[in-house]
Amino acid sequence: MSLLNRLTFRQLQVFQAVLVQRSYSRAAAELGLTQPAVSAQIRQLEQALGQPLFKYSGKTLHVLPAAETLSDSTREIFGQLSRLQMTLGEQNGKLSGELNLTAVSSAQYVVPYLLARFRANYPDINVRLHVCNRRQALERLGEQRDDLVIMAMVPEDDRLVVMPILENELIAVVWPHHPLLSMPNPSLSDFARHYVLMREPGSGVRNAFEQLAGHKDVALAHCIEMGTNEAIKQGVMAQLGVAVLPRLAVKLEIEQGLLTELALPDFPIRRSWCTVYARERYPSPVTELFLRFVRNHLAEHREHFRSPPSPLPSHGVACLPMTGN
Repeated sequence: MSLLNRLTFRQLQVFQAVLVQRSYSRAAAELGLTQPAVSAQIRQLEQALGQPLFKYSGKTLHVLPAAETLSDSTREIFGQLSRLQMTLGEQNGKLSGELNLTAVSSAQYVVPYLLARFRANYPDINVRLHVCNRRQALERLGEQRDDLVIMAMVPEDDRLVVMPILENELIAVVWPHHPLLSMPNPSLSDFARHYVLMREPGSGVRNAFEQLAGHKDVALAHCIEMGTNEAIKQGVMAQLGVAVLPRLAVKLEIEQGLLTELALPDFPIRRSWCTVYARERYPSPVTELFLRFVRNHLAEHREHFRSPPSPLPSHGVACLPMTGN
């Protein structure tokens, strides 16, 4: 009997979830199934193929050669199905699908603008956005839990597909009338003598700042950890300490005179936000559509974020869900 009559899409879906999650229990949670149901689907798939796919050693799930082979075919099968769905949607005048994104917390100031313009053109595509720090984003990238990760300071790795999208400038900020502002040429050492408000370890902004400080042999001896960039902004305005933050995170506060940028040598620290995905994870048609859309509108977004704060021009779409008559 041919595989055509013995395999089901559900079996392949469960297989793909187990492969990505490296766990029957995590795959079950992702799919809304019980662990015995996942085990049964994998067992039926192994019987159809005549070869084992996974092997547990203690609590570690090992991927066997047959699973690696099946993985390539499964990606192609689901990729073709997604393209079929997109093609049918185009013929019907309605493009639909799902886009799962993870963004590092510093990118939360730009990603909503990208998504708003994208959904204005493709309102039937559902978008899920998860925001976390750089360490967590790298973990999700390694586990291939998302269609795309948007982050700065991307590791140099040939297994990743990277597209720079927007510049991320990190600047030193203080409250207005801070003593450092009256110094003729404040240095990084002068800055570090104050209490420095910083994100938790694993934050990309913190990593970039600590790399520069280490390169300049400047000790960051007086740090206060705070969980979000918003909390750090409020801390600086409350005169709790000084900070290094993305320019876009403090653009409005600087414009309103609530914070002041401090000119320091080697500042701003320049990074770029990038879209990233694992090369082995074949992008879905919705992911390809989003990447193409962002690429085609990069000049407009860059101009918007370089300009003084102002409302976006209307794109002619109200943020109301589509309802049937």
